[in-house]
Amino acid sequence: MSDRWLAAWGLTALAFGSASLIVPLYLVELGGDAFDLGVLFATGSFIGVPGALVFGNLADRTGKRRVFVLAAMGITAAAMAAIPLLDRIPQVVFANAALWFGFAAATPVLTLLVVAGEPEDRWSLLIARLNRIQGIGWAAGLGVGFAIVAGSSGAVDTVTAQRWVCFASAASAGAGLVLGVRTLPADPAAGTEPSPGRLRRQVRRAGRFNVRGAAFPFAPARFDPRGLHPRVLLRRFSPQLGLYFLAVLVAFTGFGVFFAPLPAHLAEAGYGSSETFGLYLLLNVGAAVFFGQAASLGERFDVTTVHAGGLLLRAAMMALLVPVGVVLRNPVAELWAVGGLLFVVGTTWAVIAVTAATLVTKLAPPAIRGEALGAYSALVAVGGGLGGLLGGWLAAFGYLVAFGVAGGLIGSAAALVVVLSQRATTAATPTPESA
Repeated sequence: MSDRWLAAWGLTALAFGSASLIVPLYLVELGGDAFDLGVLFATGSFIGVPGALVFGNLADRTGKRRVFVLAAMGITAAAMAAIPLLDRIPQVVFANAALWFGFAAATPVLTLLVVAGEPEDRWSLLIARLNRIQGIGWAAGLGVGFAIVAGSSGAVDTVTAQRWVCFASAASAGAGLVLGVRTLPADPAAGTEPSPGRLRRQVRRAGRFNVRGAAFPFAPARFDPRGLHPRVLLRRFSPQLGLYFLAVLVAFTGFGVFFAPLPAHLAEAGYGSSETFGLYLLLNVGAAVFFGQAASLGERFDVTTVHAGGLLLRAAMMALLVPVGVVLRNPVAELWAVGGLLFVVGTTWAVIAVTAATLVTKLAPPAIRGEALGAYSALVAVGGGLGGLLGGWLAAFGYLVAFGVAGGLIGSAAALVVVLSQRATTAATPTPESA
């Protein structure tokens, strides 16, 4: 895997990082409300799993990798170029869905392409490197958006500045596509394909740097969808795994309830596009800087306790966002306080992301561990979509209500994880008869 190949995808990831915020902000400027943002969030979420499954299985059946990655990159560039030319909310929602279909479609195929022809002992290193490049590109996209809207403040109106961000992102994605055409490796020869089971194990080991999930939690994880059979998975569910999957669904529904209307809340609170970009950048930086510490916590302490703690802290920070704005009357102090809360929300994502895959692997029977990781990714997307719709609806009753419900859902998920931990402890404690 060459550095130029990585640069091609990094340029595309920059477009996704920018799009994750500029499209919701653009929708608000077009007159969209929190409900419209919920629909935008939900459609981007629900399109993810089918996109990953369809492209992943097509790539597997045809033996083609390169063409599907290039197609996904082309969809990204076209969607980003189209969005600033649209001025109706349904059109923007449709184009945004196409954008995230491209992202989801590329995710599993990139994983297959990057390890093809490489010895298995290098797979984790290569996937981790790809994750880091994508995370850097994602954060860079937020940085570019911040630079453009802040630099153009006062010179042009808000909508024009946001359109410039979209065009810059489209140009980045287009450059990535051109570079990808020249540098993406050829498709692997028959017989060199990694097996789904082995690849999933390596993905789990290398999947700790998922920065994009800090503010965009419903994006499918980097998993291999081959051989994912939901009926077989359901038949082999253990009660513990079923309970944790319920916690995942509840938690990510809560994440969606919070993040879907968040741009509308920040706009109504008086934050401009530049401040909002800065806040989202802090959120992603919080996740990026804490991944190493999160991994250490998961290894030093009980992983279930660490996971529940991350959920509880995230719930508290989200529920406090509106009260902080009410208590602090000074705009500068409020901005710093909101930035601090979102930074902590980002660090909690690192904890949750690192420990979730470990918990799934620990709880799933050995025969279905690979499929269980795929099911986890599907639940992430479903929960995010449901939460987006719910959050958009709840915001009509006030952001205090919406964010309070988000915190309550995430806290409930943490309670389920605690119950799971207690059951595991009880099962591991020998009874007097067995002693």
